[in-house]
Order: sequence, then C-alpha cells, then structure tokens
Amino acid sequence: MLRSCLTLVLVATTALVTALPAGACGEEDGPEPKAAPTAGAPGAVKNVEAVGNVPDAQGAIALEFLDYGRRDVMVVSGEFGLKTYDLANPTAPKLIGELSLPGMWETENTEVDRKRKLVFLARDPRAFGGNVRTGESGIYVVDVKNPEKPVVRSYVQVPAGHTTSCIDDCRYLWTGGPAKADNQPADWGGRPIWVTDVRDPAKPKVHPEPIELARNDGKTDYVHDVQVDQTGVAWVSGRGGVRGYWTKGWHRDPVQGKWRKATPVDPVPYAGGGIEETAAPSKFMHNSLRPIEKGKWGENNLIYAVEESFLDGCAGDGVLVISSLEGSYGGQGWRSTPEDPFRLKTVGTWGVAGQEGSDPASGDCSAHYFDLRGDILVQSFYAQGTRFLDVSDPTDPKQIAYHRPADAASWAPYWHKGLVYVADNTRGVDILKLRN
Repeated sequence: MLRSCLTLVLVATTALVTALPAGACGEEDGPEPKAAPTAGAPGAVKNVEAVGNVPDAQGAIALEFLDYGRRDVMVVSGEFGLKTYDLANPTAPKLIGELSLPGMWETENTEVDRKRKLVFLARDPRAFGGNVRTGESGIYVVDVKNPEKPVVRSYVQVPAGHTTSCIDDCRYLWTGGPAKADNQPADWGGRPIWVTDVRDPAKPKVHPEPIELARNDGKTDYVHDVQVDQTGVAWVSGRGGVRGYWTKGWHRDPVQGKWRKATPVDPVPYAGGGIEETAAPSKFMHNSLRPIEKGKWGENNLIYAVEESFLDGCAGDGVLVISSLEGSYGGQGWRSTPEDPFRLKTVGTWGVAGQEGSDPASGDCSAHYFDLRGDILVQSFYAQGTRFLDVSDPTDPKQIAYHRPADAASWAPYWHKGLVYVADNTRGVDILKLRN
C-alpha cells in the first residue's frame, strides 16, 4: 500500500483496476493499477467463518441492500460502476445486472433510496483519468426499479464529488470532498458540502452556495462523509472533526441563539466539534456514527468516528475514536478558532497496529468505514482486514474476532441479516459470519 497523497494513474476504460486507500491529506490520491490478487488463503482468522466470496466484484468500494418484496438484492458500487446481485442464497450472491462505468471513482458510502429504488453514485474529479485540480465531479442517479437493468436516470455536475449522502429521506443529497479545485477559493483546505434537490430524480437541482463552511477551527476544509442517525441528525465528518445538523423541523439554533426551521439547504447546528489531537493527530475524520441506544453515557451522547491517516509504518496510522458530545450542544464546535479551540472529550480509542491478527510486515493500518449493531462494531482496516470489536464499554473497546486474508483490501463492512458483507477492493465481496 502506498502512503498518503497517491499519484493518479490514468485508468484504461477497457480494463478493471483496483485501488489503494485515499490518504487523509486528500490531495492527488486516486486509483492505481496493481498486480492481480492471489487466491486468498487467509492470513489470520479468529472467531469468524468466511461463508462466501464474490470475486467478480473486484474493485468494490461500497455496498447497499434493497428489498423487492420477497426478493433481497445487493448493490455493489466500485471502479466498474454498479453491479446488482440476487441474495436468494445469502452466501452465494448471483450477478443479475450491471451498469458499466469502467474507471469510476470513488463511490464511497454509496446510498440508496429504498422507496424509489434509486442509487446515487458520487463521481470524484479523479474518475476516468481526471484530477483533483481540474477534473469533473458530479452525481449519477441510477434507477434500479428493475435490478436486472440498472440505468442512469440523470447526471448532474456538482462542485464536489467524493461522497454523496441522502438527506430528508433521499429528497436531497449532501455531496462533499475531495481537496479543492483550482477554481475554488485559495484559502479552502478542501471542498465543503453542496446540496442537490433530487425530488425529481430526472432533473436534479444543485444549490449554488455550499454549506458546512469554516469547519476546521474557522477554516473551510475537506468534508469527507455524512451519516444521518435515527433521530434525523446529519453527522458531517472531515478535516476538523464531526459536526451534527438538524435538516428538518423547528429547532433552537445554538449559534444564532434563536428557534428556526431547519432545511437541507439551511440546516440548524446541533452538536459536535473537533476531535482531540492526542486521539487523531491528523484532524481528518473519515466517517462517523452516533449510537442511539441509551446507556450509562446518556442517551445519544457518544459519537464514534474514525481517522484516516497514513504514516510511515503502522503505529501512527488512523484509529477508531469514541468521543463524548457533552459540552458541545451550545454551538461550541462552530465558534472554535486556532486561538481558542474546542475539542470533544475522548472516551476511548482503538487501533489495529500491533493487535492480534495483524500483519507486522504491512505498513498500512489506517482505519476506514465501520458498522455497528448493538455492542458489536465491525470495521475495515484496509490490508489489516475486518475487525470485530466489543464496545459495550466505550472506554475500553476489545477485539473479539478478525478476518484478514493475505490479499485483503478491506474498505467497508455491512451488517445484513446476521451476516457481514465486506466490500474488498481486491477480493470483491467477502461474506462473514461471527461465531458465537
């Protein structure tokens, strides 16, 4: 694996290639060709049963699942575009449809409209041989009402394009990242969020003014990902930490000091802020999630976030950080400055470097996407594979299982009906079952 800031290599549109991780610096990282994977005998496995693999999804970056009545379908996005799989046999997905977009990048955190059967693919400016400085970015709206025949319903250019996320039940999209283009303000550290109205999926409308500015101690910086929790708060992760917003309903705005109506274009700040540098020195928070269960830490009072960062060796690479939202509900994260910084209190951390099952020869230990079910968190660590953590005590996360194939390039794990489906950029999709 290469370290941060990868050099873009042009992708031949007739060949499928795989990718190395995008460094936290958010510069010219992009897809690079690499040698064909070996047929992966596991490098290290404990308390996990590998019950299936989908090798024809090589180049996978993200997954989603759609329910068609009695039919369960898995949607896989990646450098090939989009593929659909029937899950009549959950451990042996059957390819049923494909939208071919060879050279696509990056489609991280691909989201779906389950009611309208739409998939939203983020086109990064580095897609199809482009680059951060001048490349085109946007959103493909893909219709999968017939999962055997995915079709592009529309495409719209957007000034950002690393990830795009559903807001207000997929009536709107928030799109962010990567690093800034040449035609964007010189003092930006990265791209913020642009809002797209997709109430009419055939005619998306991009709001001209970006939101989520000044997120990094007053500086507009790289927004990487957005996750909406079950209470409706949209958690925005990137360089500078994690901040949450209401996007509908009437709420008290702690920054403006008054009650007002939240909308996707004009959201109301809720809570959050920077992560302590002792936990995440790069300040680049890749993605986050707020558990909604009430526990000893209080209802909805924790935020889980991961730092994506690549340094020489493993010891300093990005980790899982669990922080308390306490003390951030008064808009403190929006008033933070370099002279008077506000940081969330760290509750616990966990990193894969030196842990049981890790590859000591690998220099790649950065955290990436994760999923949470109850007290069990499953997380991708690129070449270090998929890790299962018991987070019942958030001050002391404990590894209980792992699956690290010798050729792992684990990008994102997803709980689905008792199994974990892993988007692995080298192996396709691994299907895992946690042993009791």
